[in-house]
Amino acid sequence: MNRTAVVFSPIYYQHNPGRSHPESAKRLAAIVSELKKNKLSRGKNWQFVEPEKARIKDVALVHDPEYIKLVEAVCKSGGGLLDSGDTVASPESFNVALYAVGGTLKAVKLVMEKRFENAFALVRPPGHHAEKFRAFGFCVFNNIAIAARFLLKKFGLKRILILDIDAHHGNGTQEVFYETNKVLYISLHQDPRDFPGTGFIDEIGEGEGLGYNVNIPLPYGTGDQTYLKAVREIATPIIYQYKPQFMLISAGLDGHYTDPVASLSLSALCYQKVYEIIMNLASEICDGRLVSVLEGGYSSAFVGKIAAAAIARMSGTLYTVKDKVPATHPRARRQGDKVIEEVKRVQRTFWNLY
Repeated sequence: MNRTAVVFSPIYYQHNPGRSHPESAKRLAAIVSELKKNKLSRGKNWQFVEPEKARIKDVALVHDPEYIKLVEAVCKSGGGLLDSGDTVASPESFNVALYAVGGTLKAVKLVMEKRFENAFALVRPPGHHAEKFRAFGFCVFNNIAIAARFLLKKFGLKRILILDIDAHHGNGTQEVFYETNKVLYISLHQDPRDFPGTGFIDEIGEGEGLGYNVNIPLPYGTGDQTYLKAVREIATPIIYQYKPQFMLISAGLDGHYTDPVASLSLSALCYQKVYEIIMNLASEICDGRLVSVLEGGYSSAFVGKIAAAAIARMSGTLYTVKDKVPATHPRARRQGDKVIEEVKRVQRTFWNLY
């Protein structure tokens, strides 16, 4: 059995939000190009897999039917803005977005049916900002939230983890699962005051979901050391205690110091270490059942290398990523340590954290 499925199709290039838009097909092309380079392409532990097209009823696991019809209508009329900001649809975007959902569900099914140990869904448009009733932040349908609902409904799972490592808080994913304990949502992201306006420490869930929403809003300029400290001292022990049956990763790759859209200062080596931690957790807790879903990541120089490093780690394929580790401003480190301690203080009500 091949270890890792990489779900991808050139159809994802057809979503076109505009020549100057950062969420362009070029970012996905950079990832695919890196995967096809000699050293990684010779790996026998991973392979490309074609996605399937999602049904409307799959999308409706999360999104309101009227919103789905709105997206379809905008695309049929030639495309345009789907929100008041920067989520732009082209005529092809509705069809591509259905394939983004379908590709994510295909990844989940491949793992649940034990055809692959894990999978990475290289899909676009991204999803974690999309809410039940609206598009937002380049996102049309919330691919990962739909996948979690699909796991709950089709496979009867009771505990699913969504670990969001995008540089921006996944407001849409948080909204969907804010009142349930069947999905634990943990997000590490930059200070969300400018965007998206959610993801603060005191947003901890409600009702049955109280304590199952964990936000770690790190200061601008956060570097590898502080980020990995947050992963090891907050996310890891909470995941161990929750014991998810399946791990979903919102794989935003925009925390890199060269990313033009975000303001963290991580190296590609940090992402490699994060995936080592993720893989160890999945192996120990949920028999390796893991699906990563592409979210953000806009650095033309590094998005391909970061994704390749993640897929190499998931598949056990040798791949060397070269990058510098930028110096972190002492103020950002102090503020980051303060955030980590405050998150621990709040979350100790629900989890054992030291």
